[in-house]
Amino acid sequence: MITIAAVLASCNDYETYGDKKEKERNAIAKFIADSSIVVISEDQFKEQNYTTDLSRNEFVKLDKTGVYMQIMRHGCGTSIQDGENAKLVCRFMEFDIMNDTIYCRNDDPAMMFGDIPATAIPDCMNVSRTNATYTASFTSGVMNVYHGASVPSGWIVPFSYIKVGRPQTADEQCAKVRLIVPHSQGHADASSNVMPFYYVITFERES
Repeated sequence: MITIAAVLASCNDYETYGDKKEKERNAIAKFIADSSIVVISEDQFKEQNYTTDLSRNEFVKLDKTGVYMQIMRHGCGTSIQDGENAKLVCRFMEFDIMNDTIYCRNDDPAMMFGDIPATAIPDCMNVSRTNATYTASFTSGVMNVYHGASVPSGWIVPFSYIKVGRPQTADEQCAKVRLIVPHSQGHADASSNVMPFYYVITFERES
């Protein structure tokens, strides 16, 4: 009887992929509620000329990917053109929604990467566009070290809506977005552990 009870307890403790996805959905919903985020549809996003109202803390939910996106700044210069291979520099903060903690970042002077300030190690990536399809890989930086060269699919989503020029005047600013990225659009760690992440990211062209 003891052996049978132990087996039953072990079975009850086992988490299926469906269980993990449900936990992820609940964690995202809680994060949205706790952050007072207003979720808008893609139709409303289009009606607003592909903008999100920062005064209302709006995020658009993109149905195809499940990514939630807020465009804080659309950026300057030009977007990535069809057939172009662009070299970009990124600053970011990565927040683990499930465990309510910052996972890694390169946007804080107080953060160290070994003996080097994280801000001294900008993340660089190559991004290619073919028609409406973007592919990207990290060439250096914190994300490359922690998660590998493959750029999370969720990071690629904003490229359809932002410009990625490099500011040339005091009035110009680089693109900045906030993202809630489900595991299916995340890096390998997110995918394997069914974990959602929240990001604040800036993008600009390499000089």
